[in-house]
Amino acid sequence: MKSPLHTTGEVLASKRVGAFQHLTVVAPGVAERFRPGTFVAVSVDGTRLARRALWVHGVKPVGGYGPALQLVVEPVGPGTRWLAERPVGTRLELTGPLGRAFALPKEPVATLLVGEGYAAAPLYPLAERLRERGCAVSLLVAAPDERRLLSALEARRVARAVTVVTADGSVGRRGSVADVVAGVLAQSAAEVVYAAGPVPTLHAVAAAAEQAGAWSQTAVEQPLACGTGLCHGCPLPVVGEDGVARVVRACTEGPVVRGDRVRWDELAGAGEPS
Repeated sequence: MKSPLHTTGEVLASKRVGAFQHLTVVAPGVAERFRPGTFVAVSVDGTRLARRALWVHGVKPVGGYGPALQLVVEPVGPGTRWLAERPVGTRLELTGPLGRAFALPKEPVATLLVGEGYAAAPLYPLAERLRERGCAVSLLVAAPDERRLLSALEARRVARAVTVVTADGSVGRRGSVADVVAGVLAQSAAEVVYAAGPVPTLHAVAAAAEQAGAWSQTAVEQPLACGTGLCHGCPLPVVGEDGVARVVRACTEGPVVRGDRVRWDELAGAGEPS
């Protein structure tokens, strides 16, 4: 895997959709190296030490600029609110792509992709890659409510079957991923399951996959300071291939890890809003 790039990007477009701000950012060299599951770390207003990790929702060509990153921001804290408020033309210092990407099957297989909230972003470019390889793609998207449901219409373009779940029942089924994932997994007959979202969602998906005999990959989001692994500030408790418990860095050995390798009960929460 190539080393991440440190570069200055430019905001080409900014659009509010529901609870999320969608940014189109040109960052020379970064978009060309992107693989689904990797992320970028963006510096904020200069007064906050930690950068903000953002999922990449896609890479699309923009006339005169070449490929540009499609980023999703949920403005919940000072840093993400600052990013969401950046006007077109703003210069952003960013590093990427960072982390370990989703592994793609070597042969066409049935797959299930499970995402919740803004963290579902990397599943959309992943679905496109899987379809290119001849894989059958089913998608389960979830959110607390309709405003925090990411790209539900686009989901029907990239997947053969789509299940929508909201906690308040405003769209699709009422409930949580944990309530429906086992049934959706059985219906899809998926051999490989990919998931991105809050820790409880990832845990539920990993458990359902293991019970069904499917292989799972989970994109675990942890608070980070540097995004490059130097600060060791994003510990992720796992069990290694040798069966020994250890702690790895979510930003380098992750964010994508096998669901059956994560010590979910010991995994810290998402921390304070950023």
